[in-house]
Amino acid sequence: QVRLVESGGGLVQAGGSLRLSCAASGSIFSIDVMGWYRQAPGKYREFVAAISSNGTTTYSHSVKGRFGISRDNAKNTVYLQMNSLRPEDTAVYYCNAPNLYETYHYWGQGTQVTVSS
Repeated sequence: QVRLVESGGGLVQAGGSLRLSCAASGSIFSIDVMGWYRQAPGKYREFVAAISSNGTTTYSHSVKGRFGISRDNAKNTVYLQMNSLRPEDTAVYYCNAPNLYETYHYWGQGTQVTVSS
């Protein structure tokens, strides 16, 4: 079992920045990729960004160039630096980690990000 705990959400004005953190604990040997999803009210949960243990990153089109994902393997922690935030980035952000065979996904409890216009 893997436990994911997010922190760093909050309220920010449009154009501002926030950094989210997600710390993993438990059977961390069973995961490699860690990432972020988000869910806005009335919308489906969508992929934001992911990073593998060797540093390979992927981003959704909507955040590429504005958000940066990184990780500290020694701390089992992944970060999401969000810059140039827009009101449409408002959502609950969830940390995600699939197991090595991608047969199961671990999720954090979510952290609210609100961007005011």
